[in-house]
Amino acid sequence: MATVHELLDTNLFRVFNNRDAADRRRVIDETYTDDVEFTDPEGTVVGRDALDEKAGDLLATAPADFEFVTDGIHYESADTGALPWAFGPAGSPVVRGLDIVTVRDGRIRTMRTLLVEVAQPE
Repeated sequence: MATVHELLDTNLFRVFNNRDAADRRRVIDETYTDDVEFTDPEGTVVGRDALDEKAGDLLATAPADFEFVTDGIHYESADTGALPWAFGPAGSPVVRGLDIVTVRDGRIRTMRTLLVEVAQPE
């Protein structure tokens, strides 16, 4: 069974940083509960299909050089975790965020993403 730490990394790198749609979907099926709830500033979606669509849409509209990187340490307990991240070209993030997850039976049950845009130099 995956640890909260491992699930946070899988979510960031193998799902939201994964531009291979078939591989991303396989990882989603292994990582999230059937009834996963994902909430971000756009609202809440429920289920693996909806989560897959969110990740796919994000990656389809982001420039090819954009990537997710960790932006701090993992915070975790037995069934809850948080991971700060940054997204954009290497070394120049355009957005920073924090993913907060709850885990049930070794899979992510809920994920809330908080965002802050990064001011770009003029």
